[in-house]
Amino acid sequence: MINETVQTDIAVIGGGLAGVCAAVAAARLGQTVALVQNRPVLGGNSSSEVRVWVCGATAHGTHRYARETGIMGEMFVENQFRNPDGNPYIWDLVVLETVLAEPNIRLFLNTDVHEVEAEGGEVDRRIVSVTGWMMGSERRIRFESGMFLDCTGDGLVGFLAGAKYRLGREARHEYNEEWAPEEADAVTLGSTLLFYTKDAGRPVKYVPPGFAKDITKTSIPIKRVIRSGDSGCHYWWIEWGGELDTVHANERIRDELWSVIYGIWDYIKNSGQFDADSMTLEWVGSLPGKREYRRFVGDYVLNQNDIIAQREFEDRVAFGGWSIDLHPPQGMYSTESGSKHMHMDGSYHIPFRSLYSANVSNLLFAGRNISASHVAFGTTRVMATCAVIGEAAGTGAALAVRNGTTPRGVYREHLAELQQTLLRQDASVLGLAGADERNRARQAARVSASGTLRRLAVEQPAETYPLAVDVGLLIPVSSALEQLELLVDAASDTRLEVEVWSTGRAENYVPHTLQANGSAAVRAGERQWAAVALAWEPEQAQNAFIVVKANPALALHLSGTPLTGVLGFQRGAGARTVKQLEDHRAEQPVVLWGMRRLIRKPFCFRAYPETDAYSAANVVDGYLRPYGGPHMWVSEPLAAGQEAWIELAWDDPVPVREVQLVFNDDVNEDLINLHHHRTDFEVIPELVRGYRIEAWTGRTVEGGLSGDGAADGSSGGAADDDVTISNRGGAVDDDVTIRSSGETSGCSGSADDSGTTRSGEWIVLHRETANHKRKRVHRLDSAVFASKLRLVVEATNGSPSAELIEIRVYS
Repeated sequence: MINETVQTDIAVIGGGLAGVCAAVAAARLGQTVALVQNRPVLGGNSSSEVRVWVCGATAHGTHRYARETGIMGEMFVENQFRNPDGNPYIWDLVVLETVLAEPNIRLFLNTDVHEVEAEGGEVDRRIVSVTGWMMGSERRIRFESGMFLDCTGDGLVGFLAGAKYRLGREARHEYNEEWAPEEADAVTLGSTLLFYTKDAGRPVKYVPPGFAKDITKTSIPIKRVIRSGDSGCHYWWIEWGGELDTVHANERIRDELWSVIYGIWDYIKNSGQFDADSMTLEWVGSLPGKREYRRFVGDYVLNQNDIIAQREFEDRVAFGGWSIDLHPPQGMYSTESGSKHMHMDGSYHIPFRSLYSANVSNLLFAGRNISASHVAFGTTRVMATCAVIGEAAGTGAALAVRNGTTPRGVYREHLAELQQTLLRQDASVLGLAGADERNRARQAARVSASGTLRRLAVEQPAETYPLAVDVGLLIPVSSALEQLELLVDAASDTRLEVEVWSTGRAENYVPHTLQANGSAAVRAGERQWAAVALAWEPEQAQNAFIVVKANPALALHLSGTPLTGVLGFQRGAGARTVKQLEDHRAEQPVVLWGMRRLIRKPFCFRAYPETDAYSAANVVDGYLRPYGGPHMWVSEPLAAGQEAWIELAWDDPVPVREVQLVFNDDVNEDLINLHHHRTDFEVIPELVRGYRIEAWTGRTVEGGLSGDGAADGSSGGAADDDVTISNRGGAVDDDVTIRSSGETSGCSGSADDSGTTRSGEWIVLHRETANHKRKRVHRLDSAVFASKLRLVVEATNGSPSAELIEIRVYS
């Protein structure tokens, strides 16, 4: 046996997606990190050992523009590119390479932490070290750090450190939660084992083991859905143990789940009720996927009312959108539905105060063990939400180390720094604008573009859509909506009726308040543009949810060409689920208004007047996600081979050392890590594929002042001497050290709109030809002084326009 001591700034215990994102976030901020995982692979319940789909705020397409960005978003997009068929082993590699790309992370797999040394009293404790045993290597490793993150799911580290925690369900009166029981109890959500099947192409027999349960003697065939073609997470409802202690009874729970899986397969193969002669078991899990155990107590306990009201916390650092999803304690044996769901109207916010311990000063947590009530945990527990929480917690830990404080100190004294750091990392935070004074792009005197999409219209029809029910059309309104034209077929003379609704909150995409309505006479005929006069002038730019009223005499037209910022909806087309499995309240707006048939298929329309929603200025407005509008630059549609550009100009040259680009990866597209569904493309079409970065350098002639001598960086604000935030050279997102090739582009002189003559040339700093990522960070060996910086888009991955969310420039 070998005894070792490992000293790092931060120790992250638990290598699920929360722990991975926490470790990567802290490492990218310059801190040394030990990432300790008790399994041979990373990814937790999403790994090849358990194989649960990574769900998050999109709620499988229920919420709009809700897919996670930041580190989790990087892995989603990379997995789509590498692994479109959802192979669980390739997903393991995507997660592993995300970690291995960071030189500041020391990874310890197969290392089970079971000892914690802590000091102090019950109210104010501090962790000194944790100790784990590396299985197979006979290494006993003591991890000493200034900051610890419990991302274990079950919360063992915090428990051993004496952190306050809750287990089970709180009483209804404690937080006034509608879905809490009258009296507190120890009930939790149960655990699940999954299995995969395949068609062998020839008859395959199945002899069940002696311990297989005869499920015909249970309620399972009556109260649950069994189909021969389903496998994997279609059988998430094989759940049990909610009335037991899911940790201490883990082996008993596993054995019960095994008996049911092999019994279900016996039922499918040998009952004669299914077409399954050539089907065989390909894989059966052996590690129960746990849903719930300890939940720590932080400075704030997130509860059901916060979730449903979408409370906008001052310290919000992450968001979620999965429904509050609770399961009956009896699991698969219950006579109730397998799950009940309460949806909020849009994405909700998660506060930083719920991510650190109330009584252990150097302990943060991320994942399903955060400070939330049992009911609120019903939504925060899903893995993509755990991942963005992990990025926020890891960032908070890094700032605590950097500033020599505690996580509580970060909340009290460095909250703005925390939030702005998350935004610089492109993390998942809603409704906050970037305000980094070191970002030279914010100091640009002018932002211009080769052209901007101003005509809000989709005109190429692909299929008809009978107006049998109300439908919705969401469009951005920058100043006014005066007229809407829809392409219609009319079986007879009739009237087209339209309503305009605001969405209430900028992060919501459901009708909230009626603002205007109108109608138009339509004569019998096909493919005619029907114009409806409307009158809405919102006080600020926002989305309009347009309801087109049902009319059996009319049919609309769908286009196969999507338009960024425009969505289509159908009333009553929300979650199509089997009641035995999922009980959704049909009147909830996001359930009532769905777009499952309308993904990337907008209704053909024309809106007037022209729009400013896609202005070039959006790339410096600080918003990284749709929020009351698209918040990105979209060029005019480009002809084959045509380039588009967007340009920042400063009155005086500024030193450019780093350029950050955030392209549009359509966060409305629901991506998945495994086999739940497959997109029609391996790269998001809206992502820019080919581009070059150019700098205008040289002498500026303006009253004899030369820009060549501004070597101290004083012309545009303080130089950026902070720890570099980067994505280092790995599989998920790479930064590029740029060595100027001296290549020039364009003319050698120009005049700006003030009449100032600028003599110089465009220098190509970097060129990219096969991009498939959302965020790119490009660095120069040394600063280039530029009065203008230009991104030239040479090609997209299929979109007719160039689209850019943000550009940042650092010295």
